[in-house]
Amino acid sequence: MKRRYIEIMDTTLRDGEQTSGVSFSASEKLALAQSLLTEVKVDRVEVASARVSAGELEAVQQITSWAANVGLLDKIEVLTFVDGQASLDWMQASGAKVMNLLTKGSLNHLTHQLKKKPEEHFSDIKQLISKAEQSDLRVNVYLEDWSNGMRNSPEYVLQFLDFLQTQPIRRILLPDTLGILTPAETYLFVDQLVSRYPELHFDFHAHNDYDLSIANVMEAIRAGAHGIHLTVNGLGERAGNAPMASAIAVLRDFMPEVKMGVVEKSLYQVSKIVETFSGLRIPDNKPVVGNNVFTQTAGIHADGDKKNNLYFNTLLPERFGRKRSYALGKTSGKANIENNLRELGIQLSDSDLKKVTQRVIELGDQKEAVTREDLPYILSDVLNTNAIASRVEVLNYVLTHSKDLKPSATLRVRIDEEQFEENAQGDGQYDAFMNALKKIYGKKKLTLPELTDYAVRIPTGGRTDALCETIITWKHNNREFKTRGLDSDQTVSAIKATQKMLNTLE
Repeated sequence: MKRRYIEIMDTTLRDGEQTSGVSFSASEKLALAQSLLTEVKVDRVEVASARVSAGELEAVQQITSWAANVGLLDKIEVLTFVDGQASLDWMQASGAKVMNLLTKGSLNHLTHQLKKKPEEHFSDIKQLISKAEQSDLRVNVYLEDWSNGMRNSPEYVLQFLDFLQTQPIRRILLPDTLGILTPAETYLFVDQLVSRYPELHFDFHAHNDYDLSIANVMEAIRAGAHGIHLTVNGLGERAGNAPMASAIAVLRDFMPEVKMGVVEKSLYQVSKIVETFSGLRIPDNKPVVGNNVFTQTAGIHADGDKKNNLYFNTLLPERFGRKRSYALGKTSGKANIENNLRELGIQLSDSDLKKVTQRVIELGDQKEAVTREDLPYILSDVLNTNAIASRVEVLNYVLTHSKDLKPSATLRVRIDEEQFEENAQGDGQYDAFMNALKKIYGKKKLTLPELTDYAVRIPTGGRTDALCETIITWKHNNREFKTRGLDSDQTVSAIKATQKMLNTLE
């Protein structure tokens, strides 16, 4: 079967920049254009609208200067208008050679916005295309509001296309400007045009107002469209445009009759760049590029992956330069833990693995997330703890800290079968805790060891909910020993380390 090539035009820098609150600088536009054309390898990039601002002109000049030097100038496109000479002059100043001319694709827009007859509009377009040719500019034509045109004034759309097929243009661009199309309508309308005008090249431009953009892209291609317009992360006005990563994955996996030049492994990288430049965070559950989409959380899923990749589909993370991960938390099973330990090069016995799994589940109930970086601390805590008999237990405590008042602690401790309660102040919450503990041990005529070193460690990553490991060195009868405590609260982790010390003494 001969596969049909589909052109991918990225419009992140033009239509995507119409996202509320998004404005790329000239240097950001240049960097994105370079990445899209040389790394992602889209076929074309629409980089700006003509006549917007001096900054926009400067950005396009930088892009066209680079593109001309590397032989990619014909891939740089600019949205222009039927405005006599103004857009043509702007194009000449920008250095761009391909203009995407915005025209009226519905009788409603033509009548109420331009207040012109079809023949008048066509005459204006013909004059502008002629001037563009004389200026060595190539022309594609947008039919703005085309989807409403096909619904409500199809005779006008066909009259317009009858005219356009007589003009020296490269492509007809069919936008679902207001994101109104259903997949069935998309197929019907595109099929009608492709069948009637087999010599014309049609691009489909989807918007995502009803979350149907990817389905509509599929149907447009199935109906014979020759190209599609996409944006990175689905940026665009209102609900945005068809997202590039999802569209590429869907076409590759479900439409084997077509082929594209896009490099899948570059999609995640460019997505993160656009996230940074735009300031709009990618939702964790966004297909292909979201943080969570290749993360198994349920232990049964990890177990199935281990046994025969039971929970894998063809959307493998490696295709996009990513890796599958297994979340750690209250729904984790042993398989999740094992997968993460394997990444760290650690293998545990079944009994130790059960202890670690139980501790991860407990921590998952206390904090938002347990990460792979937390695991070495959990191992140290659990495997060390279980070696010590628990004769002493800190049952309850209240720690207070307020401005210009000394911190205080009230605690209840069980030693064998007896319970003791004391309170004290200190220079900090942990100091107050230790002072109250000294009072309790004084009642038992026991002396606590000397604290000689106190160290705190957290995993890398800078999260405020990160697990905190406190390692305390004690000196008792001329012998030094260390105990560790683990918790997402630093003072609590120190209290846990201290309880281990008390049991070590006993």
